[in-house]
Formats: sequence, structure tokens, C-alpha cells
Amino acid sequence: MVRFPLYIKIVASMAILGAAAGVAGLATFASFTSSTAAQAQSLTSGTVSITLGAANRLTVGATNLVPGDTIQRAVDITNNGSAGTSSVGAIALTTTAPTSSLLDTDTTNGLQMVIDKCSVAWTEAGPPYTYTCGGATTSVLTTRAVVGNSIALSNMSSVTAGNTDHLRVTLTLPAGAGNTLQGQSSTLNYVFTANQRAATNQ
Repeated sequence: MVRFPLYIKIVASMAILGAAAGVAGLATFASFTSSTAAQAQSLTSGTVSITLGAANRLTVGATNLVPGDTIQRAVDITNNGSAGTSSVGAIALTTTAPTSSLLDTDTTNGLQMVIDKCSVAWTEAGPPYTYTCGGATTSVLTTRAVVGNSIALSNMSSVTAGNTDHLRVTLTLPAGAGNTLQGQSSTLNYVFTANQRAATNQ
């Protein structure tokens, strides 16, 4: 009677060992496989890059402005991004006034800005600077207040890699500017930004 429970324990232990051996046996079975390698896939990303070209008079200021005066300055924008790509969808201009006055905050009687481009480099005279175009003139930006954020520029050929836009920025102090515009002083910064083209399937 004392051995009977011991016998039961031994049988149970053997059953557990047998199950473990069966699991181990399943892991040793082989399986058929096949693999093939695709050729190497070459991928490159485009480059969005614009730079100022040979002409840049935007750093040249003007003094003693009176109502009706205009300030003309030439600047070239060149797309030196990836050749053969159309990675630029649009070019925008942001203008700020780190030193501000009514010249830039008065959107009606303060400085007004117009931008045109010439199909060839502008012919410069002066100073004071004036410009004439020996080719075709196209409007890039119609009259608006001088300060603005991400102002869309139209008809820009520099959206295409390798192209240059010859721009003429004209600032005008309106003839209607009153006495409150006397003795004002502003500093203007110009930042041209290229934005990538719309995403597509490749």
C-alpha cells in the first residue's frame, strides 16, 4: 500500500517526459525553401536650391525720399538645384522690416512694391539706379504693400533647374503720402524661398 502512490508519480513523470520528447522531435523536421534576389534599386532625391545671381542691388538703400519717388533695384535669382529635375514648384518672397516705421507699416501711403523681370539681364544706369530691358518684360508681382509673408511670385522661370530670373524690384512712396511720413526710417530684408513641386508617383 505504501508503494502504490509512488508508482503513480513515476508514471506521470514519464508521460511528461514523453510529451517533451515529442515536441523536440517536431522541431527537427526540414522544410523546402526557395529565394531569389532582385537587382539593386537606385534611388536619388532631388535638390531644391536657389541662389542670388550676378546682379544684386537690394542691399543698396535710399535716403531723403519724398512722395512720388521710386527706388529701382535689380536682383538675379538662379535655380542651381538638381539638373534635369523639376523639384521647385514655386518661388515666394518674404519681406520684413527689422527697423520699422510708417514707411513699411502704412499699407496705403507707405512704400509700395512692384516686381518685373526681363528675359535678358537688365541694363543698369546710375546711381541713382534705373533699369531698361533689352528683351521682353514680364510682371512677377503687381503693386502691393512692401512688407509681406510668402508672397507668391508669378512667371518665374527659375522654378526649372539651371534657369535665372532677372528681376527689377521697384519701391514707390505714393504721391498721396502725407506729413506723417516725414522723417521716417525703415530697414527692409528680402528672402526668396523655393518650394518643392507637388509630390507625384515615381
